[in-house]
Amino acid sequence: MEKKNGNMEEKKTGKHGGKGSGQKQGQRSVEGVTTTSTTKGTHATSSSSKGSKTPPHSSQQRRNDQSGSENSVVVESEEEQLVYSWHKVNVFTTLKSSQGSRWFKRKTHESREKHILKDVTGVCRPGELLAIMGASGAGKTTLLNVLTHRNNDKLRITGDLFVNGRRVDPDTLTSRSAYVQQDDLFIGLITVKEQLIFQAMVRMDRHLTYYQRMSRVDEVISELGLTKCADTKIGVPGRIKGISGGEMKRLAFACEVLTNPPLMLCDEPTSGLDSFMAQNVVAVMKNMAERGKTIISTIHQPSSEVYAMFDRVLLMAEGRVAFLGEVDAAYQFFNRINMPCPPNYNPADFFISTLAVQPGKEDGCRKAINTICDEFNKSEEGINIEKAVKENSTEGEAERYDSLVDVEVKKSPYKASWWCQFRTVLWRSWLEVIREPMLIKVRFFQVMAIALLIGIIYFRQQLTQEGVTNINGALFLLLTNMTFQNVFGVINTFCAQLPLFLREHFNGMYRTDVYFLSKMVSELPFHIFYPFAFVAIAYYMVGFTNDVVDFFICATVVILVANCAVSFGYMISCMSKNLSIALAIASPLIIPLMLFGGFFLNSGSTPAYLTWLKYLSWFSYGNEALLLNQWADVKSIACRANETCYPDGHAVLSFLHYETGTIGANVASLIALLVGYRVLAFCALLGKTYRKQ
Repeated sequence: MEKKNGNMEEKKTGKHGGKGSGQKQGQRSVEGVTTTSTTKGTHATSSSSKGSKTPPHSSQQRRNDQSGSENSVVVESEEEQLVYSWHKVNVFTTLKSSQGSRWFKRKTHESREKHILKDVTGVCRPGELLAIMGASGAGKTTLLNVLTHRNNDKLRITGDLFVNGRRVDPDTLTSRSAYVQQDDLFIGLITVKEQLIFQAMVRMDRHLTYYQRMSRVDEVISELGLTKCADTKIGVPGRIKGISGGEMKRLAFACEVLTNPPLMLCDEPTSGLDSFMAQNVVAVMKNMAERGKTIISTIHQPSSEVYAMFDRVLLMAEGRVAFLGEVDAAYQFFNRINMPCPPNYNPADFFISTLAVQPGKEDGCRKAINTICDEFNKSEEGINIEKAVKENSTEGEAERYDSLVDVEVKKSPYKASWWCQFRTVLWRSWLEVIREPMLIKVRFFQVMAIALLIGIIYFRQQLTQEGVTNINGALFLLLTNMTFQNVFGVINTFCAQLPLFLREHFNGMYRTDVYFLSKMVSELPFHIFYPFAFVAIAYYMVGFTNDVVDFFICATVVILVANCAVSFGYMISCMSKNLSIALAIASPLIIPLMLFGGFFLNSGSTPAYLTWLKYLSWFSYGNEALLLNQWADVKSIACRANETCYPDGHAVLSFLHYETGTIGANVASLIALLVGYRVLAFCALLGKTYRKQ
C-alpha cells in the first residue's frame, strides 16, 4: 500500500501536488496531530464554510487526547483506504410493446433491449474526488446505481467491479461505503438532530461511546450549516411545515458524512442548493478526500469555483465514457481533438453542452459524441485508465485487502448490535407514533364516538326474545368496528414507508426483523388502550352481563380481535407495493372472513367446501367467545305466550351451534391467528429485501 501511495503522490505532483500533502495529513491524523493543508480544496473550504477548515473529528480527537482516551471517533489507517474500479460495465433494460385496438389491449411478446451503459471503465483512488458529469440521460445515475448495487432489479448488467483487487459484493460494499441518493427520504415527524442521532446510533462503529457519537452529530450539524434548523421537524409535504428543500438536501448529505466512510458515492448532492451551500458541500467532500477517502459524485452544472475543487472528472455521453482524468487534462484532451474550451468560459458548462444531444441535430451530435469517445479510448489517458483498472483486478493488488475485515463484514454488514438497532429504531418509531395527530387524536375521538353511538342505539337491553337478537347484533358490531378501524388504521404502516425502509436496510442500518418488531411494539399500547376504552364505554350502556369477570373477558376478547385485525392489516401492508393497492385489496379480503363469522351465516350451515375459511376468521372465534361469555350463565329469558322462545342462554348457544365451544379454545385460536398473520406479514416484508446480486 505504501508503494501505491508513493506512486499516487508522484503522479499528482504539479498543479495537484497538494494531493500528497492531503494523504500525509490523513495519515498524521492517526496520531492526533492537527495540520492545515495548503491545497486548493482547503482554501475553498475556508473561504466558503465556517468551521469546515478543521477536518471532521479533529476537535473530538483533541478532547480524547486531553482526556487520555485511547479511542478516537476517526481511525485513519491503511486498511480504510479503498481503490474502486469498474471494467466494461454494460447495462441493458427491456422495453416491452403492446398492440391492439383502442379499447382492448393485448400483450405481445415483442420486446427489445435498450443499451444504457456501453463498456464503461474507470477507477477512483484514495485521496481523489471524482466528479461524474454529463447531460441529462448520459447514464450518470445508472452508473452510480451499478457501483452501489442499488435499483438494479429490472436491469441486465454485465462487467466487473473491484475494490482493492477483489470483486465487489453488496454486503461488503454496504458496510464500507455511503451513498447519498438524489431523492430525499425521511420521517417527517422527527427533527433534524433526532435524524442525525438515529443515524449515529445505528451506523457508527459499535466501539464508540455515546458521547463520541453526539459530538460527531454536533460537529456535522455545524459543518453543514444546520444549526438553525437542528430542532425543527423535517416536515411532511402538505401536512406539517418543516425544513426547506436546501436544508433537506444538506441533511441527506450529513447523514452519510456522519459515519466518515472510506468510500462515498453521491448522486447530485448539490441539486437544489444555492452556490454558497453547493460550494460548502463540495468542500466537505474535498476535505474527506484529502484525508484518504475515495469520493465519487455526480454533479449537475457546477459553478467554475466548484469545478476547480475537483481532482478528476468523468465525462459521460450517451452511456459512454468521453473522458476520465485530471481536471487540467480535460482541457488538453479537448484541445487535441480541436474542440477547445473558450477563454473565460465555465469548463463544466462547455463539456456538458459539447456532449449533449441537441433537439433537431440528433444524428450530428451522436456522431460527434462517438468520435470523442473513440478518441479518448485511443488516447494516453484512456490507455492509462485501462492499465490502472487491470492493476486493481490482479491478485497482487488483492493482497492489500484486509481479509479479516472482509470475513467480519460477510458475517454481518451491520455496525450496531441487534439490541442497539432495536432500541434505536423503536425510539424513532415511538416518536413517530406520539407525534402523529391522526393516530392519537382522531382515532381516540373515533373510538369514543362509535362506542357512545352503539351504547345509545342499544341502550339497556333486557333479557327478552327481542333482546337476544339485539345483544347478539351489538356483540358482532363490536367485532366489526374493531376490525375495520384497526385494519385501515395500520394498512399504511409498512407500504407507505417501504422506499425508506429498503434504503435504510440496504445501507446496513438495521435488520428486517428489527424494523418489523419496532413498528409493532411502538403501536401496541394504542392497540390495547383503544379497544379497552371502547368496551368500557359500550359494555354497560348496552346492558351486557353485570359480572365484572365477564366484562374483563369481553374486553380481552375484543383486544385480541383488534390485534388480529392489526396483524391482518400488517400482512396486507407488507404484501402491497403501495398504499393504493393495499386499500384496494383490503375490503375484498375482509368481507369473506366476516361472512363466516357466525352472525350473517349460521355456523352449522356453512358449506363444507368453504369451512376452511371459518378457521381463518377472527370474527368466528371472537363472536363465539363473546356469545359464550354472554349467554353461558343466563338461566332464564322472558317469553310471551304463544311465541317460540329461547328459554335460557344454553338454548341460544345451541341454536347458533356454539353449545360445545369454550372461551379458552377461542382465545387460544385468536392468539394463533394473531401470531400467524404477523409471521406472514414479516415473511412478505422480508421477501421485499432480497435484491439481485
